[in-house]
Amino acid sequence: MQQGIKTPESPPTRTFLFDIGRVLLDFDFESSLVKLIPERINNPEERIQQVLEQKDSLETGLIDPESYANWALKIFESDAALPQFYQAWQQIFTANESMWRCVRQLASTNHALILISNINAIHCPWIFAAYPEFAYFKHKILSFEIGFLKPEFAIYQYAIKMYQLNPASTIYIDDQPQNIASGKALGFQCWQYDLKNHQAFEIWLKEALVTG
Repeated sequence: MQQGIKTPESPPTRTFLFDIGRVLLDFDFESSLVKLIPERINNPEERIQQVLEQKDSLETGLIDPESYANWALKIFESDAALPQFYQAWQQIFTANESMWRCVRQLASTNHALILISNINAIHCPWIFAAYPEFAYFKHKILSFEIGFLKPEFAIYQYAIKMYQLNPASTIYIDDQPQNIASGKALGFQCWQYDLKNHQAFEIWLKEALVTG
């Protein structure tokens, strides 16, 4: 009797934690927000920096979008209405098509994809409608919803508990070194992503999926 031919086993599926900013989407607050500032203001960059320095309060849900927007418009000495601020705040993103190709490939091979992002209620849920491919991510850990920011251990511990993750077999991708340091400290398999060197990530990922 002829024995069946053994085919090589496919690598096991993995869980991925993906950051959004400068990984899936590039962003530029300054060139969008400066449009809200009157031309008579001679230090627009300083005003924008002052507003962005308080962004953590928005991204942990400590301040609501309307209060933050009204405060920011006062800093800008702007006559813009709230909808104009929200639009400027949202129109900062550009899709990183190289990474989205990877996302589509990972989803097609049944890897589990989870977002983990420092983000705010002005960007969400708008961002998910503006970029429909976020539907590949079945789960989302959003800082403004849970009150923790990366690189705090608490946000990663929340992910581990909520989704029963084994950090040693979970791949975490982020662009910020302090976030990667926290991920490594908790045992995740990490890659610090560089928008300018996507190829390095693909080479690393191919090896990571093979070796586990």
